[in-house]
Amino acid sequence: MATSARPTTLNDLPDVILSNIIAAVSDVRSRNVAALVCRKWLVLERSTRTSLTLRGNTTRDIFMLPTCFRSVTHLDLSLLSPWGHPLLSPRAAADNDGADDSTLIAHLLRHAFPSVSSLTVYARDPHALQLLPIQWPQLKQIKLVRWHQRPQLASGDEFSLLFQGCSQLASLDLSTFYCWTEDLPPALESNPVVASNMTVLNLLNASFSEGFKTDEIRVITKCCPYLKDFKVVYMFDPRYIGFVGDEALVCIAKNCPKLSVLHLADTSVLSNCRSESDLDEEGFSIDDGKISVSTLIEVFSGLPLLEELVLDVSNNVRDTGPALEVLNKKCPKLKLLKLGQFHGISMPIESKLDGVALCQGLQSLSIRNVGDLDDMGLIAIGRGCTRLAKFEIQSCKKITMRGMRTLASLLRRSLVDVRISCCKNLGASSSLKALEPIQERIERLHIDCVWDSVEEIENLDGCVEYGFDLNKANGGEASSHPAGFGDAFGSADDDLMFNRKKRCKYSYDLNSVYVEVNGHGNGFGERTWDRLQYLSLWIAVGELLTPLEAAGLQDCPNLEEIKIKVEGDCRLWSKPSERAFGLSTLIRFPKLVKMHLDCGDIIGYAHTAPSGQMDLSQWERFYLFGIGHLNLRELDYWPPQDRDVNQRSLSLPAAGLLQECLTLRKLFIHGTAHEHFMMFLPRIPNLRDVQLREDYYPAPENDMSTEMRAGSLSRFEAALNRRQICD
Repeated sequence: MATSARPTTLNDLPDVILSNIIAAVSDVRSRNVAALVCRKWLVLERSTRTSLTLRGNTTRDIFMLPTCFRSVTHLDLSLLSPWGHPLLSPRAAADNDGADDSTLIAHLLRHAFPSVSSLTVYARDPHALQLLPIQWPQLKQIKLVRWHQRPQLASGDEFSLLFQGCSQLASLDLSTFYCWTEDLPPALESNPVVASNMTVLNLLNASFSEGFKTDEIRVITKCCPYLKDFKVVYMFDPRYIGFVGDEALVCIAKNCPKLSVLHLADTSVLSNCRSESDLDEEGFSIDDGKISVSTLIEVFSGLPLLEELVLDVSNNVRDTGPALEVLNKKCPKLKLLKLGQFHGISMPIESKLDGVALCQGLQSLSIRNVGDLDDMGLIAIGRGCTRLAKFEIQSCKKITMRGMRTLASLLRRSLVDVRISCCKNLGASSSLKALEPIQERIERLHIDCVWDSVEEIENLDGCVEYGFDLNKANGGEASSHPAGFGDAFGSADDDLMFNRKKRCKYSYDLNSVYVEVNGHGNGFGERTWDRLQYLSLWIAVGELLTPLEAAGLQDCPNLEEIKIKVEGDCRLWSKPSERAFGLSTLIRFPKLVKMHLDCGDIIGYAHTAPSGQMDLSQWERFYLFGIGHLNLRELDYWPPQDRDVNQRSLSLPAAGLLQECLTLRKLFIHGTAHEHFMMFLPRIPNLRDVQLREDYYPAPENDMSTEMRAGSLSRFEAALNRRQICD
């Protein structure tokens, strides 16, 4: 009897090919699943993993340290629990009868992961910086994390300990590491070898209240002449001593001519606050900055390798169009541009492009607080920057739905990521209406939940109506194109010419432009956002989420992740207008599995609410009510805070509502919690990863008796690990 041949399977591939296939898988959970197929796949997965994040309690569970990931090059130790406590501390020796646990842990980490060249660590005290880096002589990249107070050391001592153990260090990330600005320059000066090797330096830290000053930037750039990636927060306001102006910008260009990434941001723009109290009605700040157009031209001319440029300032920089035209000529590789408080970036005359509209190679453009940018300037950007895949506009008060809709039409072949915020003429409904031309292509979106109505400015069929009185030199006839739009819509055919007294309507589909007089077009039909995967929303405190559907986001079949940021002072409200915020309305999105619910900028009363006012626990109930109806797998939650006592803590109603999220696998709470509140969470059957993170400055230096302590967290983790989890 003939036997049927065994079917060929993926496992029949040679080990070299199969190893390359597994190595190409980036999703962590997919790799874990692959490792469960058979022992052969397990060995190949472990040998090809290059990035690993450790979780767990090192002092209690050090015997569980994995030793099979010998090829890991990037190791993240910043999420070890109890989170924020010192990983390596001399105090550990006193707690263990004199044994030096910190040295032992450092050696075990080196033995388990011998190939590490990139390290992320929570360095609460300098002991970790003294012991860890010397374990890996080949260490080239390090990211430090700390939200607690800086140790009482002399300026530069802490970083000197790090540099002495990392002679090959090339990349340093301090974006989430609280320190003083004067700590870094003397350390770089005293370690010239390390400084000369530095190619990446990230100093965009929101905890710097004043930012780096001109003298400090001069020292840093002089010590690190080979920098390719430089990100720094600085004080731009000329009212302060040492502010950054023309001198500092020229210094950066002269000292670091090889820069390909340059991000300069004012301290005020890194905060989450949306306050615009320093701006007038048109969007201009009270004072002008000390950056001249001639200086910008000199800087752009000295940095020909630029690929990313961020100049986000807080004072007016006027008439910058000529400088941006030079930027286009001198920096041909530029792909990303972000400008804040720059004016005159696009001021087209008739159909002639100028300013930023000439930067045709841009793939990402972000503009903030541009007071003189109107619809015509925005349309010129759409005509010139035809490769834009990401576009962000913030606090541009002259922009309307018509201009934004035309921009979306012009960029419908490339634009997939849009952020619209703080524009007074673009609320939720008008923003979504403006993006209808690309609603089938857009993948990432941010809008403000300002519940406006667009019925007064457009017809129900979705076509925008324009009235024109065009005096063209075409035999007294008017073109179907708005003035100055001719290049965007192509040349006019004879059948598209009309009397100047008529009103014309047209859709924005550039592939099939049509014009109809006193008629009705078919518009864009159903409002389905087929490719939308990520949605970000801002909403004021006390407002409801339920109008989101009516605004135009009723059908997002592939939405996987949503971020909701609520901001405001709830002390101005006695109580919300409804029982619930409206999270249950998100059940209409079938693939929604990740949520960031950020209530960290809600200010209220923690325990001292006066008569007639709600305390923060009741506001938490309002915002979390209905979250159990969603099929979330990952949740990041920032509780509201009482800034008077620096408290951001999970309340009893919040713990009770979170336990109803039965499908959760990962829960990050960015704050503290009582132990008995946390004991609600093990009732979630599939919960695997829980973090309590005090990642706000200043983090509580000492956990109070009623808050989560290291011992309390250990008992919670033990209860979490005792459960039987199906997978």
